[in-house]
Amino acid sequence: MTDAPRRRRAANRSAWIPRPHRALPAVGVAAVAALAVSALGAAPPTAHAAATARQVERLDRGLTSTHTGSGNLVSWRWLATDPDNVAFHVYRGTTRLTSTPLTTSTNHFDAGAPASADYTVRAVVNGVEQAPSEHALQFRSGYLDVPISPPSGGTTPDGVAYTYEANDAATGDLDGDGRLDLVLKWQPTNAKDNSQAGHTGSTVIDGVRLDGTRLWRVDLGRNIRSGAHYTQFQVYDFDGDGRAEVAVKTADGTRDGTGAVIGGSSADHRDSRGYVLSGPEYLTMFDGRSGRALQSVDYVPARGNVSSWGDDYGNRVDRFLAGTAYLDGSRPSLVMARGYYTRTVIAAWDWRDGRFTRRWTFDTASSTNSGRGYDGQGNHSLSVADVDGDGRDEIVYGAMTVDDDGSGLWTTRLGHGDAGHVGDLDPARPGLEYFKVSEDRSKPGSWMAEARTGRVLWQTASGADNGRGVAADVHAGSPGAEAWSAADSALRSAAGASVGRKPSSANFLSWWDGDTVRELLDGTRIDKYGTSGDTRLLTGSGVSSNNGTKSTPALSGDILGDWREEVIWRTADNRALRVHSTPHRTATRITTLLHDTQYRTALAWQNTAYNQPPHPGFFIGAGMPTPPRPTVRTP
Repeated sequence: MTDAPRRRRAANRSAWIPRPHRALPAVGVAAVAALAVSALGAAPPTAHAAATARQVERLDRGLTSTHTGSGNLVSWRWLATDPDNVAFHVYRGTTRLTSTPLTTSTNHFDAGAPASADYTVRAVVNGVEQAPSEHALQFRSGYLDVPISPPSGGTTPDGVAYTYEANDAATGDLDGDGRLDLVLKWQPTNAKDNSQAGHTGSTVIDGVRLDGTRLWRVDLGRNIRSGAHYTQFQVYDFDGDGRAEVAVKTADGTRDGTGAVIGGSSADHRDSRGYVLSGPEYLTMFDGRSGRALQSVDYVPARGNVSSWGDDYGNRVDRFLAGTAYLDGSRPSLVMARGYYTRTVIAAWDWRDGRFTRRWTFDTASSTNSGRGYDGQGNHSLSVADVDGDGRDEIVYGAMTVDDDGSGLWTTRLGHGDAGHVGDLDPARPGLEYFKVSEDRSKPGSWMAEARTGRVLWQTASGADNGRGVAADVHAGSPGAEAWSAADSALRSAAGASVGRKPSSANFLSWWDGDTVRELLDGTRIDKYGTSGDTRLLTGSGVSSNNGTKSTPALSGDILGDWREEVIWRTADNRALRVHSTPHRTATRITTLLHDTQYRTALAWQNTAYNQPPHPGFFIGAGMPTPPRPTVRTP
């Protein structure tokens, strides 16, 4: 069932040599061995291209001090721009705490120290101590509160009063000082799923420093309906000037961070049921420092005929996804998409010299793609990864993947679903793998595929709308990542075999404690998987998760400190974003995941629709080899 023409790059990038393919037989988990027949014949693995230095953020040390009952855990970044043999000294005030420079980890526990202790670190390069870092952010109660202020509520034309809740967040260096900031989406309490009629309040986006300083506020206005599928925002340094921009879909009446209005300020395109099915649609790039609208262009694709997207009342036409990808292998491009139940259109944009340039458009309804099995394959999320090892990123869009040049790479024709995970899930195999769950009851409930070709490696039984699924190494007793899902009773190995009790949750993930096996993040708690039961590591107090039963944080990932992951929840009163940082020591040293571009772009698309956790481009887990050092450059 796989349509996966493999292409070999010729000396001329525009020349493609297709390989023949044949259909893949349907199989179940019990018949994994039968998958020796490839949908692509005997095509050899794609050779990896010579590494190109990718543009990444110029970051500070991200130094944190997390207080526990017995002292402070001091933690910092090992940057990709640091030498491989860099070492570190830790200082409390002017007192050096390390007798010899630390070479095997990027954290240090200062026993007995008060929560108010002040720390810096100094890199040691070839025996020479460098300048001190910035002072540590103090997590005095195990967390850091970033103050936020909700927008004023209101009443919609159908008489429904609403207030605001802090929702999804993203991160980027908005002002160029080397310290990451937050971009927060405020969602009204009457936000709707696309399938639900009714007016909503407007969606509001804030740029916020970690000290709570609000840099700007953008109000998307009445002509952008509010809900998980409408507003996907990308925060990234797209032009390489050292400061992140913010890209988002806008409309008549959007007000930027300076108060300027985009389009017609008095236009109201809402119909009697609250849907916005007429009027112009824009794609706008905002300045990260001021929130000023830098340029607006027509959103691609235009909605056109509403019914051409799968229904006639406004549900499927307004299903949007967004991401950031290194399509040229060097600099980031913006990816904006519409539709996944039937027609899908993906547009790739470059932001250079203060203006948009469209790189390519992929349309399942085009003459090139029509009838090839790409329609109806999208998820409620997307992933970005260099799946074919050519140094350039692809867009993994549910049960299909689009190549870096905008051509279809492969489709399994296994249809729509809620969750997908791309990473080196089986380090015993070359390349990356992809685990996905399916919503279609006539399709396999979940499946694992070779990310390069879409060749399905194993699958589970069909017959259920499988709404949750996760893949990660949570069990040290099984090599590689495990995979599990709501409709499957087993925890499965990277090869698809049952390896024991299924974890208690299947929503999100976190590297939280000191080992390289990942933990379970669900709602406002973090648990450690165990074969007989899970162990609670953290229970968030006074905080709330987002997005209903999805129970997702505002943001989670390696944002500060060493390679372990922070989790950010909104406080229950919506007056702060509470950043929790691990109190656990680790003897493992890994380059900051912010400089692994698959992971970094995953943090950018994490806010898209049904949020999914980030995965790096290499394996982190039990028995992992020495982690790679990224080849990057900074502005």
